Amino acid sequence: MNYLSLDDARTTQLAERLDGVRRRIAAARPAADAAEPTLIVVTKFHPGTDVQRLRLLGVADVGENRDQEAAAKAAEVADPDLRWHFIGQLQSNKAKSVARYAHSVHSIDRPSLAKALDRAMVAEQQESARAKLRCYIQLDLSGAYPELAAPAGSGRGGLAPSSMMGLAERIGASEALELAGVMAVAPLGVDPEPAFELLAALSGQLVGEHPEAKWISAGMSHDLETALAYGATHLRVGSDILGPRPAVL
Repeated sequence: MNYLSLDDARTTQLAERLDGVRRRIAAARPAADAAEPTLIVVTKFHPGTDVQRLRLLGVADVGENRDQEAAAKAAEVADPDLRWHFIGQLQSNKAKSVARYAHSVHSIDRPSLAKALDRAMVAEQQESARAKLRCYIQLDLSGAYPELAAPAGSGRGGLAPSSMMGLAERIGASEALELAGVMAVAPLGVDPEPAFELLAALSGQLVGEHPEAKWISAGMSHDLETALAYGATHLRVGSDILGPRPAVL
């Protein structure tokens, strides 16, 4: 991979924004000795050169939510030490492609997708002997707002909490998948605190049955402080670091 110059104007801009987000995270950590959360920089619609710049700045985790874009960037950047997190809604027919490059998938919301990823990873491991795919169960948190029939922006995807344990058993039984924890997106237009409080409770239930599944993927540019207050271990931040998404023609 050909790295860019640290003197590049865009690199300087990203460095300033990244530093700002890191300072927000440091200030919001529940305790000074609390484990530092993993910052996943979401690079959707931004070019592979921005991923290279982020690597120069010490970023080890990037996120994408479209397989076509993620696969192309992973091939372009070709950095074995960079961890690619798939965070968007995923069709089962894309499992084979995602298995080639993803370190983790944060959006597993149904048994059929877990089955497809399991099958794809088994085949991938036979060829590359790569590590297990880390899997997060994406949960629907709209139930945190019983006073609203349909919370604004509640259609953020995810599995009903009542089905969480069944899907966890499916993932945990796989030899190619690793149950990492839970993921959620707080509904838009409402206070995110009830959603993240519910997510923390659901995480506790999951860890009670699957102690290894301790990670919580939650929090974005606008609500990372609240997510951290409720135990988020992985933050997904895009616009506050990369700026507005480029126009898509």
